[in-house]
Amino acid sequence: MDSSDLVLVTGVSGFVGSAVARRLAAEGRAVRGVVRASSARANLVDFPGELVEGDARDPQAMARAMAGVRHLFHVAADYRIWAPDPEEIVRNNLASTRAVMEAARDAGVERIVYTSSVATLLPDPARPADETRPATPEQAVGAYKRSKVVAERLVETMAAAGLPVVIVNPSTPIGPRDVRPTPTGRIIVEAASGKMPAFVDSGLNLVHVDDVAEGHLLALAKGRIGERYILGGQDVSLGAMLGEIAALVGRKPPTVALPRGPLYPLAWANELLARVTGKEPFLTIDSLKMAGHAMYYSSARAESELGYRARPHVEAVRDAIDWFRGAGMIR
Repeated sequence: MDSSDLVLVTGVSGFVGSAVARRLAAEGRAVRGVVRASSARANLVDFPGELVEGDARDPQAMARAMAGVRHLFHVAADYRIWAPDPEEIVRNNLASTRAVMEAARDAGVERIVYTSSVATLLPDPARPADETRPATPEQAVGAYKRSKVVAERLVETMAAAGLPVVIVNPSTPIGPRDVRPTPTGRIIVEAASGKMPAFVDSGLNLVHVDDVAEGHLLALAKGRIGERYILGGQDVSLGAMLGEIAALVGRKPPTVALPRGPLYPLAWANELLARVTGKEPFLTIDSLKMAGHAMYYSSARAESELGYRARPHVEAVRDAIDWFRGAGMIR
């Protein structure tokens, strides 16, 4: 692709957005990143392109950001499992998706990749879930998942009306530059620091954030308009993941798996305390509900149609630990 073809990426101060922008720059693409004035700048120190300030919920700001843009990656999202006002998460993700997609449509952007989530898909108790199991807003557990469902349905409606957009659904990205960190990144930090003596066992699909970024570029080049593609890695139980973390840092793995039921009062108390402190709780009612299902997913469609591949998840765990150590988050 010609390096003069301008690509806009929203959410470039975030975990996945920064990885996508770096991957685009490595391909020789001219990158413009959108960042909110209030966003942390840790991932932008060596940003490989132009930065413009703007809130993805602001239609005028997004219209300005689209000037001269050929391709768009809308990665920005309000990624919180808990908030004092849960519906704020839904409002934010729906408003930003609407503003960005409408601005791209009005600017005539040639091709768009929208970053959704496997949160929009129903787990399958019999096998790893695929793209054929879309959830309704009523079926989604918690405000974040519901926000991603309603935003993805909006994108599908706009695709059916002619918007040239491909949807990608990352599973659980881990790896370097998780500055916030994400909920899974917090688990890695706590476990590597020896602060998780027990756990509620569940299952998740772990993928290296740089493989997710590569999947975004493959979706841009090869994805079918209006289609969704899971960008995942390997399915692993939380207990096995904690064992791998312990082995990598030289600690004993936690061996006590706790039942979910007795933990609900503790989760409720954590949320109550969070309303006072303003700090996101480590254990929430919604996270306990989610732990009741193994969140296993298949990337077969992305593999067959896009040529997507993911490295072993243990490499992603190792890279995450190395980065958190370097950032002083693991001592």
